[in-house]
Amino acid sequence: MTSVAAAAIYLAVNILLILVLSFRVVGRRRSAKVSLGTGGDADLEVRTRAHGNAVEYIPVTMLGLYVLASLGAPMWMVNAVGGVFTLGRILHAIGLSGTILPARAFGMVLTWLGMLGAAAGLLYVTHT
Repeated sequence: MTSVAAAAIYLAVNILLILVLSFRVVGRRRSAKVSLGTGGDADLEVRTRAHGNAVEYIPVTMLGLYVLASLGAPMWMVNAVGGVFTLGRILHAIGLSGTILPARAFGMVLTWLGMLGAAAGLLYVTHT
């Protein structure tokens, strides 16, 4: 497997996570009969934020991971960045969706570490 193929797997998992979170929003919208916004529905608010948060963090980091792999980063680096970030996104989604504060907080820490790893990796591979 190449580094680009490994990055593609992390990208696929993160796309699936966004889809799951999106389906949860749509399902709640339908049951609460809310077309726009959250209509004061607390569960819809939580689901909307979980989805929105994923959409805020995933695209830029996955782009960074793909470019990192494309520039020839070693497999360990791609897996470290992709694995830490993806685990963080999954934990955060579970924590936010289920109001489990430790999972949410640890998920954000891992998310930030993955983002920092992507940025540092990009700077490293472009200067070596």
